[in-house]
Amino acid sequence: MAANPVIQTDNLTKVYKSGRESVLALKNLNLSVQPGEIFGFLGPNGAGKTTTIRVLLDLIRPTKGHASIFGQDANLNSVALHHRIGFLPGELNLWKNLTGKQVVHYVASVRGDDGSMVKHAHELAEQLSLDFSKKVRAYSSGNRRKLGLVVSMMHKPDLLILDEPTGGLDPLLQQTFNHMMLEARAAGRTVFLSSHVLGEVQAICDRVGILRNGELKAVERVDNLTHTNFHWVTLNFREAVAPEVVEQVPGVSEVVREDHSLRVRLSGDFDPLLRAVEKHYIVSVQTKEPTLEEIFLAFYGNNSSGEQTS
Repeated sequence: MAANPVIQTDNLTKVYKSGRESVLALKNLNLSVQPGEIFGFLGPNGAGKTTTIRVLLDLIRPTKGHASIFGQDANLNSVALHHRIGFLPGELNLWKNLTGKQVVHYVASVRGDDGSMVKHAHELAEQLSLDFSKKVRAYSSGNRRKLGLVVSMMHKPDLLILDEPTGGLDPLLQQTFNHMMLEARAAGRTVFLSSHVLGEVQAICDRVGILRNGELKAVERVDNLTHTNFHWVTLNFREAVAPEVVEQVPGVSEVVREDHSLRVRLSGDFDPLLRAVEKHYIVSVQTKEPTLEEIFLAFYGNNSSGEQTS
């Protein structure tokens, strides 16, 4: 028997109104997040990710539809549910005149800490190399993000909801964050995180939902999504080379010539491409990973029906 979803939305819709104008931020969102999984909520800025999170947390009310967390109505039971949720907003506002330690102690006291939360907060801070003695106003944006992570995780919530959690973190600390999320999953907790960067979630997410213009376009396992393997390759030559030289190479498409360069989309191995241009002097070769939007279009083409799989 399948476990009940931790997060369930049914035709969730949000319309923002300003005077006579209306903006559809979320349209008929149907989404399920299962217990013990790390779910990545992907989409470009403005896609509706933050709106979804705010509705789930009862920070705003939906125009239509319904959301539940742990089987309870997300609006009617929001106060009780917040005890089981850790939340990191995309725009984090903390008490600037307090030290990190004072922030932690204050939040712990509000949550009714018996001492275990503060202890765990110090363990998390050590993992993140965060100095609790400084005032929030003296923190860099990355350190404020770290403090937000500590506050959201220190009570060991059953569900973590994180909005763009790694913004401002350096690459090494992003690896630490990944490890912390995997530890949370191993402990049976559920993680729901939003991002507009596919690479940010590839290493840790079990499934991803792709949101575009307020509509959920697909839900896929990460390994399925990333099977669309291609790169943008730019070959810079000493002299101009005709596009026809590479257009028939297996795996090459969308060839564009710019001055002495050829930019191609390459699926598969590099060797056939390099052999095709071996008679020409190559100054340099540049490769670029596809963007989330490009992977989306490669995987789903122009289909915008929003069909979902699990």
